[in-house]
Amino acid sequence: QVQLVESGGGLVQPGGSLRLSCAASGTIVSISAMGWYRQAPGKQRELVASITSGDITNYADSVKGRFSISRDNAKNTVYLQMNSLKPEDTAVYSCNVVARQRWYYSDSAYWGQGTQVTVSS
Repeated sequence: QVQLVESGGGLVQPGGSLRLSCAASGTIVSISAMGWYRQAPGKQRELVASITSGDITNYADSVKGRFSISRDNAKNTVYLQMNSLKPEDTAVYSCNVVARQRWYYSDSAYWGQGTQVTVSS
Protein backbone atom coordinates (compact mmCIF):
# COMPACT_ATOMS: atom_id res chain seq x y z
CA GLN A 1 0.00 0.00 0.00
CA VAL A 2 2.97 2.29 0.66
CA GLN A 3 6.11 1.86 -1.39
CA LEU A 4 9.46 3.61 -1.00
CA VAL A 5 11.85 3.72 -3.94
CA GLU A 6 15.43 4.80 -3.24
CA SER A 7 18.04 5.88 -5.75
CA GLY A 8 21.37 7.68 -5.98
CA GLY A 9 23.75 5.26 -4.31
CA GLY A 10 27.04 4.21 -5.81
CA LEU A 11 30.82 4.33 -5.60
CA VAL A 12 32.55 7.68 -5.04
CA GLN A 13 36.01 8.94 -4.18
CA PRO A 14 36.75 10.40 -0.74
CA GLY A 15 35.78 14.06 -0.75
CA GLY A 16 33.15 13.50 -3.41
CA SER A 17 29.42 14.12 -3.30
CA LEU A 18 26.31 12.04 -3.74
CA ARG A 19 22.58 12.73 -3.53
CA LEU A 20 20.12 10.08 -2.40
CA SER A 21 16.42 10.22 -3.23
CA CYS A 22 13.47 8.39 -1.69
CA ALA A 23 10.04 8.64 -3.27
CA ALA A 24 6.99 7.45 -1.35
CA SER A 25 3.88 6.36 -3.21
CA GLY A 26 0.59 4.66 -2.53
CA THR A 27 -2.49 5.50 -0.48
CA ILE A 28 -0.79 8.24 1.56
CA VAL A 29 -2.84 11.04 3.06
CA SER A 30 -0.10 12.63 5.19
CA ILE A 31 3.55 12.19 6.18
CA SER A 32 4.71 12.97 9.72
CA ALA A 33 8.43 12.45 9.23
CA MET A 34 11.02 11.18 6.78
CA GLY A 35 14.57 10.10 7.46
CA TRP A 36 17.67 8.26 6.38
CA TYR A 37 19.38 5.48 8.32
CA ARG A 38 22.58 3.62 7.56
CA GLN A 39 24.23 0.40 8.61
CA ALA A 40 27.80 -0.66 7.95
CA PRO A 41 28.94 -4.30 8.22
CA GLY A 42 29.43 -5.28 11.85
CA LYS A 43 27.93 -2.05 13.16
CA GLN A 44 24.56 -0.98 14.51
CA ARG A 45 22.06 0.88 12.38
CA GLU A 46 22.09 4.59 13.06
CA LEU A 47 19.95 7.58 12.19
CA VAL A 48 21.76 9.81 9.72
CA ALA A 49 19.22 12.59 9.28
CA SER A 50 15.50 13.20 9.65
CA ILE A 51 12.96 15.88 8.84
CA THR A 52 9.47 16.35 10.25
CA SER A 53 6.31 17.71 8.66
CA GLY A 54 7.16 21.01 10.35
CA ASP A 55 10.59 21.04 8.63
CA ILE A 56 12.49 20.36 11.84
CA THR A 57 15.74 18.60 10.97
CA ASN A 58 18.07 16.39 12.98
CA TYR A 59 21.53 15.07 12.09
CA ALA A 60 23.97 12.59 13.50
CA ASP A 61 27.05 14.31 14.90
CA SER A 62 29.27 12.49 12.43
CA VAL A 63 27.55 14.09 9.40
CA LYS A 64 26.78 17.60 10.64
CA GLY A 65 28.10 20.20 8.25
CA ARG A 66 28.51 17.65 5.46
CA PHE A 67 25.04 16.20 4.87
CA SER A 68 21.76 18.01 4.25
CA ILE A 69 18.25 16.58 4.27
CA SER A 70 15.33 18.11 2.40
CA ARG A 71 11.94 17.12 1.07
CA ASP A 72 9.48 17.87 -1.71
CA ASN A 73 6.00 17.69 -0.24
CA ALA A 74 4.24 17.65 -3.61
CA LYS A 75 6.23 14.59 -4.68
CA ASN A 76 6.39 12.85 -1.28
CA THR A 77 10.13 12.66 -1.78
CA VAL A 78 13.02 13.10 0.65
CA TYR A 79 16.61 13.82 -0.37
CA LEU A 80 19.96 13.43 1.33
CA GLN A 81 22.75 15.56 -0.10
CA MET A 82 26.09 14.11 0.98
CA ASN A 83 29.23 16.20 0.59
CA SER A 84 32.85 15.69 1.63
CA LEU A 85 32.28 11.96 1.80
CA LYS A 86 34.63 9.84 3.89
CA PRO A 87 35.37 6.09 3.80
CA GLU A 88 33.58 5.79 7.15
CA ASP A 89 30.37 6.86 5.40
CA THR A 90 30.33 3.55 3.53
CA ALA A 91 27.11 1.73 4.40
CA VAL A 92 23.70 0.67 3.20
CA TYR A 93 21.44 3.70 3.42
CA SER A 94 17.72 3.11 3.99
CA CYS A 95 14.83 5.52 3.80
CA ASN A 96 12.18 5.56 6.53
CA VAL A 97 8.81 7.29 6.30
CA VAL A 98 6.19 7.72 9.00
CA ALA A 99 2.90 8.18 7.19
CA ARG A 100 -0.86 7.97 7.46
CA GLN A 101 -2.62 5.90 4.83
CA ARG A 102 -6.01 6.88 3.51
CA TRP A 103 -8.82 5.54 5.72
CA TYR A 104 -6.37 4.33 8.39
CA TYR A 105 -6.58 5.28 12.08
CA SER A 106 -2.93 5.91 12.88
CA ASP A 107 0.56 6.41 11.45
CA SER A 108 2.87 3.57 10.48
CA ALA A 109 6.56 3.39 9.64
CA TYR A 110 7.70 2.19 6.23
CA TRP A 111 11.17 1.23 4.99
CA GLY A 112 12.84 1.28 1.62
CA GLN A 113 14.96 -1.59 0.37
CA GLY A 114 18.22 0.28 0.90
CA THR A 115 20.91 1.61 -1.41
CA GLN A 116 24.65 0.96 -1.16
CA VAL A 117 27.02 3.88 -0.74
CA THR A 118 30.73 3.09 -1.02
CA VAL A 119 33.43 5.71 -0.48
CA SER A 120 36.84 4.46 -1.58
CA SER A 121 39.93 5.57 -3.46
